[in-house]
Amino acid sequence: MTKTAFLRPRSAPPEPMESLTGLLREWLPLQRWFAGKDRPVTDLGVLSMTELFPGCLHVLVHAAHGGVPAPGGTTPAGDCYQLLLGVREHPSPRLGRAIIGRVTDGRLAGATVHDALHDPRAAQLLLERLRRPGAAGPLRFECDASQQVPAGLVPRLMTAEQSNSSLVYGDEYILKVFRRIQPGVNPDLEVPGALARQGCHRVPAPVAWLHTTYPFTATLGVLQPYLRDASDGWTLALDALAAGDDFTAQAHALGRATADVHLALSSAFPVGAPGENRRTAAAMTERLTDAAHAVPALQPFVPGLRAAFAALATCDAGPPAQRIHGDLHLGQVLRAGREWFVIDFEGEPSRPLSERRSAHSPVRDIAGMLRSFDYAARQRRPWRPEWARRCREAYCAGYAARAGWDPRKKHGLLRAYETDRAVYEVLYEARHRPDWLPVPMAAIERLAVRGD
Repeated sequence: MTKTAFLRPRSAPPEPMESLTGLLREWLPLQRWFAGKDRPVTDLGVLSMTELFPGCLHVLVHAAHGGVPAPGGTTPAGDCYQLLLGVREHPSPRLGRAIIGRVTDGRLAGATVHDALHDPRAAQLLLERLRRPGAAGPLRFECDASQQVPAGLVPRLMTAEQSNSSLVYGDEYILKVFRRIQPGVNPDLEVPGALARQGCHRVPAPVAWLHTTYPFTATLGVLQPYLRDASDGWTLALDALAAGDDFTAQAHALGRATADVHLALSSAFPVGAPGENRRTAAAMTERLTDAAHAVPALQPFVPGLRAAFAALATCDAGPPAQRIHGDLHLGQVLRAGREWFVIDFEGEPSRPLSERRSAHSPVRDIAGMLRSFDYAARQRRPWRPEWARRCREAYCAGYAARAGWDPRKKHGLLRAYETDRAVYEVLYEARHRPDWLPVPMAAIERLAVRGD
């Protein structure tokens, strides 16, 4: 009998497993996708545990970070994370850093626990579950009946830094396993499915997916076709810069592709009224105040940045609010052949899921891509601001040619959204990549002083 044979699928929290949670408390903060690196884990609780197949546990844990100030006291702070844990008496040495540790007591005493996504056998069995609709305790496996996923595809775990974990199967499919779990339908399942029904070819359609019904309903993973010969926009842009090549033709085509996706989204989901600029400006100003408190380098530029948001409150309302990508940049687009594709509709994982699923101005996506051109141009010295300027112009022109309106003519909107994005980048880089902080700070100075 395997070490986990006695763990049947269940929809209630298991009995306390202090030894396992102790191991996870040390291991979780070291993972790229763990969101609370700047806050100590004060408590770790197992919310749900299901034996997915012998030797593999599906676990949802809640990592608490103490309390945060709130009117009348404090409110709990923390996140729910999805783990797939392999349990073996004698783990393979090939698992290396995927090994979490040896359990010393409790139900799993004597077993060694590891991240099962690093185990090819576990990854193959996970695909087998996704190929056939069914359930395991609170877990539900569903698929598009019109798509037949072959058996026996060889898995490999992608190693690029990201906020989730992705497995590629036979260079034909890619499974994104969400790590930070929030209640509700994840946009990375909802949006590509809706766009596929619209006939939009710019976004790979979901083939199979996994969700849970306990301790709340939430999306856990999505399987989609893998564009094997594609290159991401970030890599292509850096290659062009390194070779001294022009990138405006690609940027123009990318602008058209973005507009295609926005038009399909406006057909697939309800469209709201033109943006409520006054409320949006107030929210941007509040984010600026919080960021300047956390990053003192922002403080000299606060008056100029506030002016950008104040101008937004009184300018043209712009295009109607609609569903958007939410975190668009060069790393979220792929070029295969002569076509651009858009991926990763999850939005900014740090934002609440309800916010990521709500309607926003499409200018927010456009601003994100413009900031990405600026990031690319500043990856090596001498910096290439003129390269970024030409790409920005070409991208907006391509967008205008397809969408029927020109982002460059919405100067107040575009400046405010680009400023808001740059403020977000400053906060992110200060917390996670201090060496990159000069990149958004250069944009902050430009936007605060010249406003272009």
